[in-house]
Formats: sequence, C-alpha cells, structure tokens
Amino acid sequence: MDAQPLYDLTPIVRMAALGVVLALGPLAWVWLRHRGATPAVRMRALTLLTLFLTFDLVVFGAFTRLSDSGLGCPDWPGCYGNASPLGAKAEIHAEQSLRPSGPVTHGKAWVEMVHRYLATAVGVLITVMALASWYEARRGRSTISPWWATATLVWVCAQGAFGALTVTLKLYPAIVTLHLLGGIGLLALLAVQGELALPRPMVLDHGTRRLLLAVAALTLLQVSLGGWVSTNYAVLACSDFPTCQGAWWPEMDFRHGFTLRRELGETRGGDFLPFAALTAIHYTHRLMAYAVFVALLWLAWRLHRSAQAAPRRAAFALIGVALWQLASGLGNVVLGWPLAAALAHTAGAAVLVALLAVLLVRTAPASLPETGDSRQPARPARAML
Repeated sequence: MDAQPLYDLTPIVRMAALGVVLALGPLAWVWLRHRGATPAVRMRALTLLTLFLTFDLVVFGAFTRLSDSGLGCPDWPGCYGNASPLGAKAEIHAEQSLRPSGPVTHGKAWVEMVHRYLATAVGVLITVMALASWYEARRGRSTISPWWATATLVWVCAQGAFGALTVTLKLYPAIVTLHLLGGIGLLALLAVQGELALPRPMVLDHGTRRLLLAVAALTLLQVSLGGWVSTNYAVLACSDFPTCQGAWWPEMDFRHGFTLRRELGETRGGDFLPFAALTAIHYTHRLMAYAVFVALLWLAWRLHRSAQAAPRRAAFALIGVALWQLASGLGNVVLGWPLAAALAHTAGAAVLVALLAVLLVRTAPASLPETGDSRQPARPARAML
C-alpha cells in the first residue's frame, strides 16, 4: 500500500462545512435565548458558550492523547484523505490487520476525528466572535476592543497548526506539550473576554495582588511541567507517595529528561530515554506541586480576610480547585494512572488557569492607604463573584 501523505487537503472543504454545521447549534441557541438583549450581553453569552466548548475540547484532547488515539488518523486534516473514518474503512482495516496493537484502529480513528470536529466548530465560533466584535465596534456598541477576539482567532489558528504538527511529527513531546498549553491559554483568553464584556471589578490591596500575580506565574510553570509529564508518559515513574521509588531523592537524569528537542521515548542522540530521566520529569512536577499548593492556600487566606464578598468567594473557589488537583494528582500516582483521574487532573488545571486569569482582570491595586490590612469596604453588588 502506498505511503499516506502527512498533509492531504482533499477533505478540507468538507471539514470546514462540518465545522460550520456543528457551530450553527450553539449560535442559534445564543441568538434565540438572548435575541432581546444588548449586544454586550449577546457577545458575553457567545464568549462563555465558546469557553465551555473549548473546555470540553481541552479535556477531550487529553482523552485523545491518554487513550493513545493521537495517531488514529496519521494524516491531517482528514483521515486517509477522507472527512471521516467511514471513508477510510479500508485503509484503517489494512493498517489494523498489519499491526493489531498499533496506533491506528477504527475506535482510535473516531476519537481523533471527533477531537478535530470539535476543534473546527470552536474555530468557527471564534471566527464569528471576531467578525461580530468588529461589526459592533464600527457601530460604536462594543464594550471591549475587537482586537481581543482577533487575537483569539490568531491563537486558535496557531493552535490548529500545532495540532497538525502533533500528528505529523508523531507525538513529538515538545509539540504536544505546546498544543496542550495552547488549549489552556485559549481558555484563559476566552475567560478574560467574558469578564471584560460585563466587568465586575474587585479591589485588592497591593500585597494580595502581587501574590496573585506570583501564584499565576507559578501555576503556569506547574501546568507546563504537568504537560511535560503527561506527554512523556512519566506519571508512573513514581508509584509511591510521598517518597518516589522508596526514596526522598531518587536517581534522576535532568539533562535527558528536560531536553526539549528529542523524539518521544528517546534522547537527543536517538538512544532510549533512561528511566532516571522520566523520574526527574515526574519528581520535578511533584516538588513544584507542593509549592503551588501552599501558594494557593496562602492566596486563599489573604482573599478570605477581605470584607468584600467577591474575594471571599474566590478564596473558596481556589481552595476547591487546589483540593481537586491534590486528590486527582494523588489518584494518578497511587491508583496507577486511571483515565478518570488523569482527565480530572487536566480539567482541574484548565479551571485553575481560567479562574486566575479572571481574577487578574477583575482586580486592581487598592486605593486605600498601605496599612498592611487587606480588609476594605464592601463593593456594590455588581462587583460580587
């Protein structure tokens, strides 16, 4: 059988049409439910719905990777040059017969293509957001700059390119990690726009806001490390807790573990990746998790001291997500990386990043004198979380 080209644009029109059809349902729902609302309310509803579907896309993308379905269709954007696995039944059957335990099966092909269909629909919704933003801006009815939606459209196009590279470069770890981070970054962008459409300001003292910025930076680093653990399949390098392989400081190979330019499971020189490198990847993520967990609790304590309702509610939300991440992370280790725990951990990371992004937008340096006390007068009800 002839080798399948990595890029086959034959089905791209049908893929685009399918994305439009899938996006029509959410668009119709927003229009019917908010047809009498102001443009700002309609835009916020569309943004939040797109945010929800993007969250689904990120979690389903994690399912695609964790179920080893990322190469279920070895070309892009279709499946063996077809818009669906139905048209590629013969090719998939031939590949599955040749390698029954290989990456291409009918089930894996459908998982991969459903992920692509959902991504296409999200891309259509973001395109509509960008066009609507510029239309409302020209009529003087826009509440936020249309460049936000435009930047989001550029971001999702770049995300699609990384998705294509994920397939064509055969799960190259650095590309897969960037694809995961791109999806979570897209969530943050949409969450910010949802907040800016109908802002609910929340005042914090300077110290708490600086802590919020530091926690956001730590969280971004930790999510990056978590993506590196997942894409290198290093979760089971440490199967005990709190120690790793029965030691507080196991044998680790940081040089090979954190070499970015290498194939999956290989060193940069093409040799098998040593187990000590996987241990280094896993244990670094675990150590950083301790720091992030403490930082989240510290931030939640500072927010809870406020006299305002909004920071106190944000504190409970942060504590809830932190405990969710702790439980799902431990579940991955002690239960042998069950799929449910792995997906829950990815979902928790996405929620945490979106929550911190919203808090960064909502907060501003306190106008009160520097007294060291974060207690401030209550804001109007509009400012509540």
